[in-house]
Amino acid sequence: MANHPAIASGRVAVVTGGASGIGLAAAERFGAAGMTLLLADIDDEALGLAADRLRNAGAPVTTVRLDVSSPAELARLKGSADALGPVSLLMNNAGREGGGGILAGADIWERTIATNLMGAVYGVQQFLPAMLKADWPCAIVNTGSKQGITLPPGDTAYNVSKAGLKAFTESLAHELLPTGGRVSAHLLIPGFTFTGFTRRRGAMEQPTAAWSAGQVADFMLDGMARGDFYILCPDNDVTRTMDERRIAWAAGDIIHNRPALSRWHPDYAQDFAQFMEKSS
Repeated sequence: MANHPAIASGRVAVVTGGASGIGLAAAERFGAAGMTLLLADIDDEALGLAADRLRNAGAPVTTVRLDVSSPAELARLKGSADALGPVSLLMNNAGREGGGGILAGADIWERTIATNLMGAVYGVQQFLPAMLKADWPCAIVNTGSKQGITLPPGDTAYNVSKAGLKAFTESLAHELLPTGGRVSAHLLIPGFTFTGFTRRRGAMEQPTAAWSAGQVADFMLDGMARGDFYILCPDNDVTRTMDERRIAWAAGDIIHNRPALSRWHPDYAQDFAQFMEKSS
């Protein structure tokens, strides 16, 4: 399958959170397609290792250490990108785990939303105006999460940040309709993926249920090539059908006036299990 037209030799791809995981895997594929790479990350050491890996593969790469929660630093990233050439792809991939429930401290809530949501907003605000003025294909990819759709209890701050990112990216895609597809937006929705987050939870080897970051990146490229907005990734444990049923159940809470997050409500456990069995 041919790549999305924004993934083109001689163009610049900007990837935040690009020093590891899905961001680095995507950058490897953009580099293999002949793109010039600009990687941004908050981790200096990881950036250096990523740059070495990409250069050894023959990709031209520049790195910028930054915190995406700062509008000024995103403006600096835009300046660095402009110095490299015509930007055709922005991947807002930087993210952090929230680690906070409803009563978590203000610092956790602010850092989580500032990184996972506002980092993408600031990135789009910096790069989109030039993309709209350009005469070549462009694309913006925002890395979301299934947790921003089905909202499993626990990490509420993270769920809220990713739900906001979903809404923002959907609105972005609608705003881009007048470009006739020349500038496209995509919401990447990974499944269980072996990344730095997974390692920090104690899994030093890839769990059997998880996809690798490379599998997610390959799935993303295929979805972009098809023109998909929602790039909903399965993994080795959860199928596309299972995801669709879970998402449909979540939407059904409103339609059927069930309690919020009824998937985890004890009074609805049997109903949900029966609903999922219908998908098998």
